[in-house]
Amino acid sequence: MPTFDSEEAARHHRDLHSHLPSDPALRVKTLESLAVERGLVAPESVDAWVEAYSEHVGPKRGAQVVARAWVDPAFRARLLENAAEAIKDFGFQGGATGHLKAVENTGDQHNIVVCTLCSCYPFAILGMSPAWYKSAEYRARTVREPRAVLREFGVDLPENVGVRVWDSTAELRYLVIPQRPAGTEGWSEEALAAIVTRNSMIGTERDLKTEAA
Repeated sequence: MPTFDSEEAARHHRDLHSHLPSDPALRVKTLESLAVERGLVAPESVDAWVEAYSEHVGPKRGAQVVARAWVDPAFRARLLENAAEAIKDFGFQGGATGHLKAVENTGDQHNIVVCTLCSCYPFAILGMSPAWYKSAEYRARTVREPRAVLREFGVDLPENVGVRVWDSTAELRYLVIPQRPAGTEGWSEEALAAIVTRNSMIGTERDLKTEAA
C-alpha cells in the first residue's frame, strides 16, 4: 500500500506554484484567451503589441532622441524648437506626441514633469507611465515642493540650481533632456542611449551613471 509523504507533497506543491505566473498575469492571460476565442483579437496582434511596448516603445525611444540631441547640435536645436516635428526623424510621432515639448537641463536649471489634473504622459516615446507618476501625492506635491520631492528620488539640488515644474496636459506633453555626463565624449549614439533612464526624461533623476555603457 503506498504511503503519503506530506513533506514530499508540500515540496511538489511549492515547485508547481513556483512555475505559475502571478495572479494578475493569470487574469490577463485568461482575458487574452477569451478575446482570441471570441474573435475579438488575433493572437499575432497581441504578440505585436507586447513586443512593441516591451522592446521598442518603452523609454528606449526617448533615450534614442536624447542621445541624438547630445551628439547632433542641429537636431538638438530642432528638438528644442519643435519636438513633435523633430522626432519624426525616428518615426515616433503619434497621438501622445503630437504636441510634445522638449526642455533641457543645464548646470543651473533642472526640469521636472508632472500632470496635476490626471496623468498625461508621452507614452509613445517613454512607454507606460510609472505608478508613482499617477499618484495623487506626486501630482500635488511636485508643484508645491519640487525640491522635497526630488530629494526623495535622490536628487539633492544645490540652491544655485533652479527648478522648473512643467504641467502636462492632453494637448501638451514634455520630454526632459538630461545633461550629458562628463567623460562620454566620443561615445556612439547607441552607447549614450543605454545610459539614459526613464526617470531622467521625467526629471526625477539628474546625474546619469556611465557604468551601463
